[in-house]
Amino acid sequence: MTGGKTESVVSSKKLPKLFPVVGIGTSAGGLEALELFLSHVPDECGMAFVIIQHLSPDHTGSLPELLQRSTTMKVQQVDAMVRVQPDHIYVIPPNKNLTISNRILHLEAQGAKPGLRLPIDIFLHSLATDCTDQSIGVILSGMGSDGTSGMCSIKGHGGLTLVQEPATAKFDSMPNSVIDSGCADIVAKTEELPGRIIDFLGLVASRGKTEQGPEVNEQSHFEKITAILKAKTQHDFSLYKPTSIYRRVERRMTVHHLSSIADYARFLEQNPQEVQLLFSELLIGVTSFFRDEEMWEELKDVALPKILAAYPQGGILRAWSCGCSTGEEAYSLGILFREAMDRLQQPDKFSLQIFATDLDVDAIEKARQGIYPATIEADVSPARLQRFFVKESGGYRIGKEVREMVTFAQQNVIMDPPFTKLDVLICRNLLIYLSTALQKQLLPLFHYSLKPGGLLFLGSAETVGAETNLFHAATVKSKLFWRDTSMTLGSMVHFPTFLISKQTPTLHQESPMIKATDNLQPLADALILKHFASPTVLVNDQGDIVYISGRTGKYLEPATGKANMNIFAMIREELQYKLESAFSQALQQSKPVTVRGELSGVDNKIQPVDITILKIEHPEILRGMAMVAFTDVSLPSKTKRKRSPTQTNNKQVEELEQELLLTRENLRTTTEEMQSTHEELKSANEELQSTNEELQSTNEELMTSKEEMQSMNEELQSMNAEQAARLEDYLQVNNDMENLLDSTEIVTIFLDNQLQVRRFTSGANQLFNLIPSDVGRPLADIVSCLNYPKLYDHVQDVLRKLISVENQVSTDDGKWFKVRIMPYRTLDKKIDGVVITFNDITATKKREDELREEISHLKAGQVSS
Repeated sequence: MTGGKTESVVSSKKLPKLFPVVGIGTSAGGLEALELFLSHVPDECGMAFVIIQHLSPDHTGSLPELLQRSTTMKVQQVDAMVRVQPDHIYVIPPNKNLTISNRILHLEAQGAKPGLRLPIDIFLHSLATDCTDQSIGVILSGMGSDGTSGMCSIKGHGGLTLVQEPATAKFDSMPNSVIDSGCADIVAKTEELPGRIIDFLGLVASRGKTEQGPEVNEQSHFEKITAILKAKTQHDFSLYKPTSIYRRVERRMTVHHLSSIADYARFLEQNPQEVQLLFSELLIGVTSFFRDEEMWEELKDVALPKILAAYPQGGILRAWSCGCSTGEEAYSLGILFREAMDRLQQPDKFSLQIFATDLDVDAIEKARQGIYPATIEADVSPARLQRFFVKESGGYRIGKEVREMVTFAQQNVIMDPPFTKLDVLICRNLLIYLSTALQKQLLPLFHYSLKPGGLLFLGSAETVGAETNLFHAATVKSKLFWRDTSMTLGSMVHFPTFLISKQTPTLHQESPMIKATDNLQPLADALILKHFASPTVLVNDQGDIVYISGRTGKYLEPATGKANMNIFAMIREELQYKLESAFSQALQQSKPVTVRGELSGVDNKIQPVDITILKIEHPEILRGMAMVAFTDVSLPSKTKRKRSPTQTNNKQVEELEQELLLTRENLRTTTEEMQSTHEELKSANEELQSTNEELQSTNEELMTSKEEMQSMNEELQSMNAEQAARLEDYLQVNNDMENLLDSTEIVTIFLDNQLQVRRFTSGANQLFNLIPSDVGRPLADIVSCLNYPKLYDHVQDVLRKLISVENQVSTDDGKWFKVRIMPYRTLDKKIDGVVITFNDITATKKREDELREEISHLKAGQVSS
């Protein structure tokens, strides 16, 4: 297969010395895409390519030979550990997983159990970890979702991700899966991808490394970018390390072919969708279950037992996973806690509440779902998978006993209040992205959040820095730090500023629509006078009092304790129930709602009160609020008569007794109904539970079968593509041989070991009475026009003695042929029949006769003379 080489705008000689490694993942329909991709890779591009394709475990493929036709680079199958080199292509062998470490490829045996295999994810994860920003991932045609998780890992480590345009792929499942995950930097046609890679690397090389962040002349544009992000997303990235932010900005610049940060600032300002893409890129978190496993083992074996020992009577432990991303670390802690409980004699007396927070809303949503790809098998042991996870389509769901421990929420640790009274605080690989000044503010805050003797768990590249007076390490090289109880922080703690949502007013928060008290009074007075003349209060939809008109002391009174201007806290006890029931009803309609209550006045006088609630629709500034008016109701004179204390008490007692009897009867009836319903529900629940277990078992079997069928289908697709390529080669060779034999005009007959006709070329029917249906008949049964009675004997001698026999024979019509009989040897040197060739030498014979005659005449003339 041929194709034009991509002409990149940047010479490959300008690429960095530390060459990139490109991981290419493909499955069904991938051979054609690979050939097209490699045919457009420039010569001496300075990159190494590793091809991971789904292959049948027992299939001996010829993928390297097929790909070698499309490129001048060396293509080799990985058979042992090998160090990658630029301008080389490495192909995964069947029934193996491939990983890379220190730029050396390592082979690992695949599991013996058939089913869903994810070799692409496994390699791309290792590539991201090993080559970081020098890693490049490419996903071509294929079924399923293998490669998606690995591509996200590459992007999280600062690498480049490219995907074949789904419309051009024979099977678009794998490309679409990466695109839907939001981890694809570039989506293009297969033949365009190599050029996009070269251009990207060339632009990065031309700008050089960005370890120091933006240059002085770029600082104002960089600040403009962070200001745009803050205005659009409400998150301030100016407190992060400039190098971390600038590296992500630079990636987006390169994707859009922008050469300066000023151009990108303008582009960001003009394209709101790019703001969200940049924001998402800044939030990409790299995480996994039990990342840095030895640290988690130390937590399980040393730290957790020490924490539990501080609670001899048992209790509820509190933990906070700060910057939890998609939840793996929070669930890892939950799993370790359950395992630690198994070692105790009374595990039920302990429980763990984990608060897991992150800035990324999408990541939190994924964490809540608790569904992870099958690639977690590389990080989670089979025993833990069996106990703490439920196998689902293409992956695993976290089990109920661990899921119920964790509460997820969106939180900005820089600006939102922290969780407190914690036993464990996990903050791994977050501090490395923050400025030193911000780290110095957060560490005292973490100290404040932890209980005395609490544990801080940091990432492998993080320390407490100069704050050794706040924490001390569990061991010399440990990333587990115990809270120092002897230190008093005082003014060292800088509490974050809590940003209250502008869309959701809280109970004690004034409605954001009210911006100026001076403008509220005339509006409220005019509105109240229009509808009511009695004492009235203006409240928001939560009941918070915004404005008071008239004397309301008779109906409202300050609540004891902390000052609270909510009407439900201030309303007189006798009127509270009536107000609560009417308030929610009034907010659902535009008409006023009126209810009547009673107040006990001076000298035991009963004063009826009408409470009228009207929802406000106009003016716009007051929309959503409500007016609550209180109106005393005049009673007839006999009703106003002063009651004696005895009469009042007797009537109240009678009313209470009646109400008590009615309540008891209702309670008895309700209890009986509840018991009956409970028994029915219990029986139904047992049946449903039994059915659910059966369905779950059936579902697991079906999912396993589906995974096996999908894997087999992908392998068959790959094998079919290889066989199709081989067939194309064989047809080409066959055509070449046919033309070769026809051009030589040498008649050839092929016989098998039983001396039966296997094949013959054109012209053989002139020497033997051969027709196409004679294939398979013994040569001795076919009539020949050759004057060669010993032909069959010579053929047998050749097959028996493995010698060649050559004779000149004539035909009945006077023609002469040079007959050569030779053994038929295969490529592996086996004898598989006989080949007989017939070369027409009639003209040669005739010339020999003429020469013989001329010689005879000459001799006769010499004798006569």
